[in-house]
Amino acid sequence: MRQSPVNKILILIKKEGPQLAATIGEALGTTGEAARQQLAKLAAKGLVEARSEGDGGRGRPRQLWHLTAEGHRVFPDGHAELAAGLIDILRQTLGPAALEAVIAARENQTAAHYAAALAGEGDLPDRVARLAALRTQEGYMADWWRDEDGSCILVENHCPICAAATACSNFCVSELAVFRRILDADVERLEHILHGARRCAYRIRPLHP
Repeated sequence: MRQSPVNKILILIKKEGPQLAATIGEALGTTGEAARQQLAKLAAKGLVEARSEGDGGRGRPRQLWHLTAEGHRVFPDGHAELAAGLIDILRQTLGPAALEAVIAARENQTAAHYAAALAGEGDLPDRVARLAALRTQEGYMADWWRDEDGSCILVENHCPICAAATACSNFCVSELAVFRRILDADVERLEHILHGARRCAYRIRPLHP
């Protein structure tokens, strides 16, 4: 997405979750009122909506801006309808075993691609950083950081294959297996878009502390 003020707002909410207008204004280097004007335009297009949530102090609710379903569709979806349709056809015509074979082949291909890209990366944080960069290039809007306990946290703020994963959850199982293979680490999924979270998040630890 081009980095216009409008797109910056959409990306900010997508990556960081619901936001106050004042916070959006700070991120854009402008005022909360200017941000509210931009948000009103996005709301008129059906891309964002304001919801009163929580306690803004002294019993006052805060107005947080969320992406709508239409707003989420602004981001790459990996040809959602086509992917879901092909999965359904494959399952019905060739059977579940054929679908599993396709997923396994994709897993091996993806693992080989990532392994080649990570070759030469030294410790686990370096490998996680490289993986996050690769996933971002593929449309997952990935970030990573070191947690207080020394583990690495990888988050993916968008899933460009969400429709395919919804049609067949084994795509998600396969991706978790790929991460474990190419990082040679213990990888635990903490948040999952398919289970209603706004992002997928993983805790990554060395296999042998």
